[in-house]
Amino acid sequence: MRTWCLCQICTCGRHHCPHGTTRIYENSGGSCATTEYLEKYPTYGSVLPPQSLKPKEEFRGYGGKMEGITTFKSDYRPYKIDKQPRHAPEEYKPKQGVIDLGTTYKRDFNSYKVHPVVIVRPLERQQVKKGKLDTVPTYKDDYRAWDIQKSELYKPQQTYYPPTVRFGNSTTFQDDYVPREIKPRQSCKPSPAVKRSTIPFSGNTSHRLDYVPHRPEFKLARPKDSYKPPDQPLEDLTTHRCDFQGLVGETAKICRPAHTRVAQDAPFEGSTEFRDSFQAWALPAPQVQKVPECVPPAGTMQLQSTSHLDYVPHQATRVLPIRPASRRRNHNFPFQGKSTTMQDFPAWESCRQGLIKQEPQIPSPSGKFDGLSTFRSHYVPHELIPTESCKPADAPLKRSLPFDDVTMYSLEYMPKKLETCPASYPSPPGYLFETTDSRGHKFFRKIAPAVKAF
Repeated sequence: MRTWCLCQICTCGRHHCPHGTTRIYENSGGSCATTEYLEKYPTYGSVLPPQSLKPKEEFRGYGGKMEGITTFKSDYRPYKIDKQPRHAPEEYKPKQGVIDLGTTYKRDFNSYKVHPVVIVRPLERQQVKKGKLDTVPTYKDDYRAWDIQKSELYKPQQTYYPPTVRFGNSTTFQDDYVPREIKPRQSCKPSPAVKRSTIPFSGNTSHRLDYVPHRPEFKLARPKDSYKPPDQPLEDLTTHRCDFQGLVGETAKICRPAHTRVAQDAPFEGSTEFRDSFQAWALPAPQVQKVPECVPPAGTMQLQSTSHLDYVPHQATRVLPIRPASRRRNHNFPFQGKSTTMQDFPAWESCRQGLIKQEPQIPSPSGKFDGLSTFRSHYVPHELIPTESCKPADAPLKRSLPFDDVTMYSLEYMPKKLETCPASYPSPPGYLFETTDSRGHKFFRKIAPAVKAF
């Protein structure tokens, strides 16, 4: 009897046999139908995949005869086209006679007979060597070496000898200089006092002298044009409103079947890969290592080093500094902290100058300020009239005929009953497990229905 594989029993398309070659016991060259993972961990529950409601993309050809007439063929009228005459070029005929090839350059230019340029460089003369050449050059003949004696040095002998007596620190400037009292010089700086003029200030400018005031001309006010509404009414109908007529109808019904979710309330009692691979192991308690007690060594500790034992102290004197002692004179008179700048430029008593404010030439107004501008004085308020809206009312257009909500999807859609794939069960119903080959394929045999005897 014929046997069926798991991928042949499947009707939903989710259960497949080939998952790579896992030939454990033999090498036959085929592909494996199932794996160890699928055998050990079957699917939980009978959850079916959702079926696609997308219609099939099928091409529906038109059964009628196609007319080969287009708008271009129907509107186009052929016209008789006359061939344009082609211009024939004239035949070339060369002119008779001799061509005059003379130019103004040939006519005005006088040719001269040109001779080759003579070379200025002399010809090389080859000297014939007959014997040894014993000659004296002009440099040796004119510049002869003379017997020159070495001149004696005219440097005088050194007669200076350093003195043996100790040098005194006083100089001629210190001996001859007598300190005197310094008198301050008279300052040549002018006094910073401001000299005021006795002449009154003349505030006349060329603009004030030459300007002639003129009276402004009176401008006529142009009357405003009054608004005149049109006599004819506004046509507010569009092509869409004229051509479109709304239809009253009901909303389209949804033909999609209700989604029923298959769920089980019972807890999952199967084994998983994580539970089988990662089992709980008993861990021993951590051991604490005991620290050994510190025992001090017996005896006394020697604190002397090799440097202390080998070092021999010596008696030595302190090295005196080579720097000479400072010979600073102590003056009893006080320090004069004056300079020539402080004496020539003494501080003067000065007061801050006041602001030079010019007296206003335009008198300030004495009356009360009205606060009216030309715009406020000439403005005439008018009553506002609201503009009528030309927008049509948002009322839907209704018709007495019912709305035709029939679509191609609602006509062609056929609801189907949800069926459970037999391959989703551990043992497919109607099939009996027979064998498992070396590659892991499970084969089932279909159970024949029992025939009742008459």
